[in-house]
Amino acid sequence: MTDRSPLAPTAFPDLPDIAGITRRIAKAQYKTWDRCDLTYVELAPGTAVAGVLTKSRCASPEVDWCRAALVLGRARALVVNAGNSNAFTGDRGRHAVEGLVASVARHLDCQPSDVFVASTGVIGVPLPLEKAEAGLAAAFAAEPCGWEEAAATIMTTDTFAKAAVTRAVVDGKPVSLVGIVKGSGMIAPDMATMLGFIFTDAAVDPVWLQAALARANARSFSCITVDSDTSTSDTVLAFATGAAGNVAIAHDDDPGADAFAAALNDLCLQLAHLVVRDGEGATKLIAIEVTGAESDASAHRIGMSIANSPLVKTAIAGEDANWGRVVMAVGKAGEPAERDRLAIRFGETQVALNGLAVEGYDEAPVAAHLKGREIDIGVDLGLGDGRATVWTCDLTHGYISINADYRS
Repeated sequence: MTDRSPLAPTAFPDLPDIAGITRRIAKAQYKTWDRCDLTYVELAPGTAVAGVLTKSRCASPEVDWCRAALVLGRARALVVNAGNSNAFTGDRGRHAVEGLVASVARHLDCQPSDVFVASTGVIGVPLPLEKAEAGLAAAFAAEPCGWEEAAATIMTTDTFAKAAVTRAVVDGKPVSLVGIVKGSGMIAPDMATMLGFIFTDAAVDPVWLQAALARANARSFSCITVDSDTSTSDTVLAFATGAAGNVAIAHDDDPGADAFAAALNDLCLQLAHLVVRDGEGATKLIAIEVTGAESDASAHRIGMSIANSPLVKTAIAGEDANWGRVVMAVGKAGEPAERDRLAIRFGETQVALNGLAVEGYDEAPVAAHLKGREIDIGVDLGLGDGRATVWTCDLTHGYISINADYRS
């Protein structure tokens, strides 16, 4: 097991139970490890579901299954497999998903389309259905587990279990939102991130929940990167049991809709930051704020160009105040930019202005800033009102070691 990330929180959060949610874990033994690697979550009848899924053209059969099932907007169960992504496995992979889903549907006496499944791990190895079914049988008989056990079971190269909670008042009723997420590498989503699961007792129409999750995702999971690689299995699912008893949110102007959306946005951003804090080999969390772009979308693309640059990330790892690499990353982004309007800061220190190094620039405060765990880079293009913030981590020898040895 890799040492716990130095950017990890000091403790797992205190999370409330969500009415209508029962979690169980088991050992399917997808890899040669002695740990639970199958998570089974039973959801109350009437649970609404929404999701965002990878845009990879080599998506796993689990992603294809979820994409089709999301159209119906209802859910009774979730199964998560760790250690085997089941991606790029042809008919064998598809049959494994169908067999796993059928086992759960028989157990709950529900439709197969009510069962959602996600898998994470090595690409190209079919999910062994006999192990999955044995793991499911063990999970069906297991005692319910806590959030931390469930969050730990979905991990692969993660160094700590990740979860967050937010709350809101909807239609006069207090509601809770709890999320668990796994992810450490292969993190550069176009829409989602690795595997993330959100649970709430609020009553929410699935169509509105889908729209709210898509908006929250655009400000959180789609604003992080560890290594510029988008997974074949990226999945974020949100489940709403309705147990809180509020009148279901179906429109943006419904009572409590704004409060719920704000809580969902906050939850997704917390979870996204946890993923970056556990970036493979990471020692520094980097926030990149881009302002003055021609549009928000342009600012986002420039921010991701900086965040994905190995030269920028290795400079931060080495605590080297080489702001010229940021200039390079802005220039290569393919977005509108004028060299002689560009301004760059590290922390609170302006290092470049109007296309030139600041006269009399003192590197000492920048060097001090780079010795910290949390690094702030600002870029202003001086062109318009577009702005975006993205998050990444540094690139260290640890990333190479983890991924060179991943299958061993």
